[in-house]
Amino acid sequence: MIWQSASEFWAMGGYGVYVWGSMGVSAALMALEVWLARVGRRQALEAVCEAMDAAQEEAHEPDRLVLKTNSSTSFNPGAAT
Repeated sequence: MIWQSASEFWAMGGYGVYVWGSMGVSAALMALEVWLARVGRRQALEAVCEAMDAAQEEAHEPDRLVLKTNSSTSFNPGAAT
C-alpha cells in the first residue's frame, strides 16, 4: 500500500484502531512478560541466597546434645529385678 499522507498511514484504510490497538496490546504484554521474568528471577535468587545462608548458619552451630531413649527399656516399678 502507498499512503499519500501520514494521517492515511495512521488510519490504515479505516482499520487503524484495530491495527494500532493490537500493536499496543502486544507491546504492553511483551513489556509485562519482561517485567514478570525479572521479578521471578529476583525472587528465585533471594530464595537461593536464604537457603545458602541457612545452610551456612547450620554448619557453624555447635553440636547439640541429643538424648535418645530406648523404647525397649522403660521404667516399670512393679517389675522384678
